Amino acid sequence: MTLAHHLSFALFGSRQRGGLFAVVAVVFAAGFAAGATLRPILMQHPIRTDMARASARGRDKVPLSSPNPQFAYPADVLRTIDGDTFEARVHVWPGLEVSTKVRLRNVDAPELHARCADELAKAQAARAALETTLAAGGVTLSQVGIDKYGGRIDARVATNDVADVAAALLNGGFARSYAGGRRGSWC
Repeated sequence: MTLAHHLSFALFGSRQRGGLFAVVAVVFAAGFAAGATLRPILMQHPIRTDMARASARGRDKVPLSSPNPQFAYPADVLRTIDGDTFEARVHVWPGLEVSTKVRLRNVDAPELHARCADELAKAQAARAALETTLAAGGVTLSQVGIDKYGGRIDARVATNDVADVAAALLNGGFARSYAGGRRGSWC
């Protein structure tokens, strides 16, 4: 058999291969039908719905909150970065996990890259408080959006023990309210 014979469709019509061409056509048609059937189901997922809505408005970015604020993504905490950010493995779909940095929505905690000793002490306390709170387990993310600093998401976070982790940090004095814009000094 020559190389040209291997690359041609003549092989599908040979008696040796029988109905191979027909089998390939049936498999293709079944795959196409399955894709057409599953696409509407997949589009009901909150993240995909946000993407579709953003695309319909002519934007490439996902809106800053999911359409259903009651929908929560379970997550496994990988590490605590600072008082308002942690890294997690988020279960976005059965069998699909994404590792990402998560910033607590609407709060600002002191930075570990401190400008003064007082800010460093507050930053270490805030990080420890977040780490302790997340250690309760059952971490879920809701109202997920893209953070203004790329490479992480912005979300409302809850645990088995705490309905709103950001509110708990605010109540404990480890963070302050933040609605965007310039952040105040901790010194």
